Amino acid sequence: MIKKIGVLTSGGDSPGMNAAIRGVVRSALSEGLEVFGIYDGYLGLYEDRMEQLDRYSVSDMINRGGTFLGSARFPEFRDENVRAKAIENLKNRGIDALVVIGGDGSYMGAKRLTEEGFPCIGLPGTIDNDVAGTDYTIGYFTALETVVEAIDRLRDTSSSHQRISIVEVMGRYCGDLTLAAAIAGGCEFIVLPEIEFNREDLVCEIKAGIAKGKKHAIVAITEHICDIDELARHIEQETKRETRATVLGHIQRGGSPVAYDRILASRMGAYAIELLLQGYGGRCVGIQNEKMVHHDIIDAIENMKRPFKGDWLETAKKTVLIRRSPPHDDSLRFTGAFLCLSATYSRIIYPKIFYSLIAGKVSGRL
Repeated sequence: MIKKIGVLTSGGDSPGMNAAIRGVVRSALSEGLEVFGIYDGYLGLYEDRMEQLDRYSVSDMINRGGTFLGSARFPEFRDENVRAKAIENLKNRGIDALVVIGGDGSYMGAKRLTEEGFPCIGLPGTIDNDVAGTDYTIGYFTALETVVEAIDRLRDTSSSHQRISIVEVMGRYCGDLTLAAAIAGGCEFIVLPEIEFNREDLVCEIKAGIAKGKKHAIVAITEHICDIDELARHIEQETKRETRATVLGHIQRGGSPVAYDRILASRMGAYAIELLLQGYGGRCVGIQNEKMVHHDIIDAIENMKRPFKGDWLETAKKTVLIRRSPPHDDSLRFTGAFLCLSATYSRIIYPKIFYSLIAGKVSGRL
C-alpha cells in the first residue's frame, strides 16, 4: 500500500510544471499520502536532495512558469549503479512511488525505475507536444501564445520595412508548435521537419508573391531543419528583398502558463495519484478528446508522436490548392516542408512524408 510518493521534474522546463506539481501534491495529501519534492530531477534523486511538501509548499505556484523543484539533464542515470543508489535513497525515506514530469527522455528514466521494482507514473511536460499517447503536453499552449505574440510583433515591423522575416520555433523534431503558431499568426509559409521541402520552391513562391504586389512575408520554421541565417541570406540574394532571421529560443519556455495549461496540468497531476492508488506503475498520463487516459510508458517512448494533428492540416489543405514539389538539385534540399497560407501565396507545397528520415534523426538524439 502506498503511503509516501515523490515528485520530480526532468529535462527541459515548460510552463505548467508548477501547476502539475501542485496537482500531484494536493491530490496526494487529500488521499492521506505524504509527498516529497525532489530537486533538480534525477540528479537530485541520485544526490538525495528531497524535501517533504505540504499544501503551503505549493501555494501561489499555479501561475508561475518554470519549475520550483528545478530540472536538470542527467545522462548518468542510464547507469544501473546510479539508479540503484537513487532507489536506495527513495527507500530510505519510505517513498513507495514516483511521479515524473517531463518528456520522452524523462519517461525513459521512469521506465527503468519501474522495471527495477519502483513504480512510476509519467506526466508529459514539454512545449514541443512530441509525446505519444496524448493530444497535448503541459506547456504547449503557453508556448504557442508566446510564439504567436512574437510573430504578431514581427509582422508589424516586417510590413513597415517591406521585409521577409524567418522565425525559428522550438519543437525539436515535431512540427506541432510551428504549424499551430503559423496558422494563428497568419504566416505565409511554414517549414516543418516531418516533410521534405526544397528551398528553391520557397524562393519561387516568395518571388511570385512579390510579383503580385506582396510587400512582406513571414516564414515559420521548426528548429534543426537548416541554418536559418544562411537561408535568410539565400532568400535575400534571390529575391532582392531584405530578409532577416529571428531565433525565438528559450523565451518560448518561460512565462506564466495560460489557463488551459494550468487546468491540464492539474488534471494530470490528480489522475497520476489515482493511478498509483489503483496499483499502476510504468504508465504515462495523457489527454485524448478531453478525457484523461493512460498508456504503458514504453509505448510513449517507442512510438513516435504523429507529426501534427490531422484535422489542423486538413483545415489548411481545404483552404488552399495542393501541388507536389518539382524535383531540384539534391544539394539544395532540406528536410522539412512549407505550406503557403495566404491568398497571395495560394498553394501548399506538400510532398510525401519521410518517416524513415525523421526516425533516423530521432534515434540519434539523447
